[in-house]
Amino acid sequence: MTLGHQPSMFDVAEEAALTPLRGRVRRHVLSRGAWVDHLPGWVTGSDEVLEALLGDIGWRADRRQMYDREVAVPRLLRWYGRGEVLPHPLLAEARTALDAHYAPELGEPFVTAGMCLYRDGRDSVAWHGDRLGRSRTEDTMVAIVSFGSPRPLLLRPVGGGEGRRFPLGHGDLVVMGGSCQRTWEHCIPKTTRRVGPRISVQFRPAGVA
Repeated sequence: MTLGHQPSMFDVAEEAALTPLRGRVRRHVLSRGAWVDHLPGWVTGSDEVLEALLGDIGWRADRRQMYDREVAVPRLLRWYGRGEVLPHPLLAEARTALDAHYAPELGEPFVTAGMCLYRDGRDSVAWHGDRLGRSRTEDTMVAIVSFGSPRPLLLRPVGGGEGRRFPLGHGDLVVMGGSCQRTWEHCIPKTTRRVGPRISVQFRPAGVA
């Protein structure tokens, strides 16, 4: 893959590492039992991870049916199932750290890692909730680690209401929990600004997609 990436001027660590979660991650309580945890700069040395993810890790371009025609999904995808080796060791460390921190609430480990590559500002994901599987009827969590160019994560209540905006930069963490997947929707909008590639790594428990 030949996507250009400008190294961060702020993340100057040479090796990828995690900062602590306890006492640093901030919870934002939403409505209807939903919440979002946000921690900017959870990963330091993020350039190293991004370079690995921009390599040949099996990215695929999907298509979907839109009314009477088939259209390209505006991002590239990669899915890692239970037990599959992740493309950088820090990602396994991140999943272990998330398991330890959220075990009292979640009660089960994160087992899958879905990845989305937004190549530039034309790539996006439309308003949706992760409601396939158990998350359609049960509270759950989806933890997202962002690498690359900053893009905003927008959230809005299902059926209307005041939304929220979380800036996701290089190495940032956001966790959507409680009823968030059922009662709220989220998206990464397109932008006309000149932006480089961004990759989101989404950790989920079993049966949540």
